[in-house]
This record gives sequence, C-alpha cells and structure tokens, in this order.
Amino acid sequence: MTSERKLSHLEICRDLDVSYAKSTHLEDIELMHVATPELDLESVDLSVKAFGKKLSAPVIISAMTGGHPDTERINRNLAEAARDLGVGMGVGSQRAALEEQSLEGTFRVVRDVSSDMLIIANLGAAQLLSADAVDLASKAIDMIDADAIAIHLNPLQELVQPNGDTRYKGVLDTIRRLSEALAEPIIVKETGCGLSREVAVKLLDAGALALDVSGAGGTSWAAVEHHNACLQGDDFKADIANTFREWGIPTAMSLCEVASITPTPLIIASGGVKSGIDMAKTISMGASIAGVARPLLIPAFEGPEKVKGMLSRLIYELRSAAMLTGSKNVAELKHASSIMKGELLEWAVQRRLAKVADTR
Repeated sequence: MTSERKLSHLEICRDLDVSYAKSTHLEDIELMHVATPELDLESVDLSVKAFGKKLSAPVIISAMTGGHPDTERINRNLAEAARDLGVGMGVGSQRAALEEQSLEGTFRVVRDVSSDMLIIANLGAAQLLSADAVDLASKAIDMIDADAIAIHLNPLQELVQPNGDTRYKGVLDTIRRLSEALAEPIIVKETGCGLSREVAVKLLDAGALALDVSGAGGTSWAAVEHHNACLQGDDFKADIANTFREWGIPTAMSLCEVASITPTPLIIASGGVKSGIDMAKTISMGASIAGVARPLLIPAFEGPEKVKGMLSRLIYELRSAAMLTGSKNVAELKHASSIMKGELLEWAVQRRLAKVADTR
C-alpha cells in the first residue's frame, strides 16, 4: 500500500544509515575569504523572489513526507518552522492522497499553516504516464493551493523498489503536456541521483521552469529501498538496491552540469546540503535556491521549535558566509570569488563545461 510505504520510508530515513559513502563534492569549492567585507551582518539581505513569493532567504524545505496519518504532524512541524522563518516548502509525493482522499489532510496541513508561504506540490513522473496526467497534477496543486508543482524523477528508486514502477518511456512528452496545460510553473527534480547537462536541456525544452538537481551525496534512495526490501523479505531487490547504493551524479557535479547551460535556468540545489556554507557554495555556483531535507527530519519528529532552531542556524551560517565573501545580497553572492579544485574541477574539464570551468 502506498500509504504504508511512505511511513516506512520516513522511519528508515530517520533510524538507519541511508547516506551515500561518496561525497557531494561541495568541498571541492572554496569560497574566497574577504577580510575587509565592509558590511555589518544585519545589513546582508538574503531575500529573494521565487514562483511569485518572497522568501526571507533562498531556502526551501525539500520534499519529504505526507500520505500516511502519522505524517500530518511532521508536515505541520516543518510548515510552522518554514512560515516563521519566511522560507518555502515542498511536500512529499501526493500519490497516496490521490489514491485515498482521506489522506489529503496530511498534505493540506502545510497550507492550513500559512496562506502566504511558498508551497510546492509533488508527483512522480512515472505516476503521470497516463491520459489523466493533467487532471492528476491539477488535483495535487488544488489539494494544497500550491504555487508550483515538482515532477520528481526517480528511475533508480523505482527499479530497485519492491513492486516499483519501471515504466519511464514518455516522461518528456508528459512534462511538455503538463507545461502547456497548467497555469502553475513546473519544477522537475531528481531524487538523489542528479541531473546531467543533456537531460537538463531536454527538460527545459519540454517546458520545465526550474530544475532541482538533487544530486548524490546526501540520502541514497537505493539504500532506503535496500532496507525497505529487507523488511519485506525481498532478498532479490535488497541485493540489487545495495549494488546501486552509490549510483548517481554528485551534487556539485550536477550543479556544474546544469549551471553550464546558457542562459542559466532557475536552479534549486539539493542533495546533501548540510550547512549554510554548503548553501553559499551552491549559490556561488549558479543555484538560486538551496533545498534541505534529511537534516530537518529528526527535528521534525520532535516539534516545530526544533526545526526552527536548525533552520535558523543554517540561515545564520548562510548570512555569515555571504558577509565573509563581501556579498551584501544573494545577487552578489552568485558572483562571489571561488576556487574549484579536485575531482570537481576534473569533472568540469572532462565534461567540457566551459562556462563553469572558465570562470574559476
């Protein structure tokens, strides 16, 4: 059952080690320290506009949950923290609520918390490969009065998941059809395996307004599905999921890939973003917004104040990093001096990502 799987995924992410062993490679970016920033911390303006809403900082709580009765309080806790700090939030896949109307409240709670906050709806690409795709997407948007909808790409997760949906032919046509029919903007996001330049170009051509790279280095959904398969006694899928645990394009590499496109699209950087310095690095590399998920999960089980405390720390770190690069706002942080090194630089050179490598 979709609902029970959603709860199982959440508990696995909370209780077990599902992180990549490999890095995001954000450590391969060094922001240039400015010893004379000529700024006061309180004068650093982190506010941005995104999808018609103003954010106090370029941060969203990335999609995590919903779709099981026990997840309603988690989404409420996340939403209350996001509202109080003026950042945005995406909900988890709404498939369960489209299958069972009684679960809509587990998602709608985020809009009940705030009528003004940036809220992003969410459906999987594989679930939209049907004649009623536009209707399903519209229902997901209406369910939470969303400002945008994220179409998530998770082919690896579906391949290794017990009873996963392995149909992926027609995804680009579906995105194109949705972009032509919906009034709300479409974000296309990966789910921990990253986006390449070639795929990003196709998604933008199909009508995506923004791309969430969601690269490797944070939560490995193959690892999640390994544990999920073990719990279900499916040794075959458990072994395959374990084989693919480290699959994916690291977040920094994926960000370089997408940021090399001219003109640079609206990019959300997620996948192992764990600090305000990580956020600052992604923005200096071309992202407009940083997304954070698992670091907020355990606080979300404890209450909104715990989430707010973690988010406040991340935003303080981001503001401090901006000041320490001499950036008085997000626009200046995008052009902060930095050095690319190590495997990330090698990647950029081998992939001929000239726009990125030549600016370092």
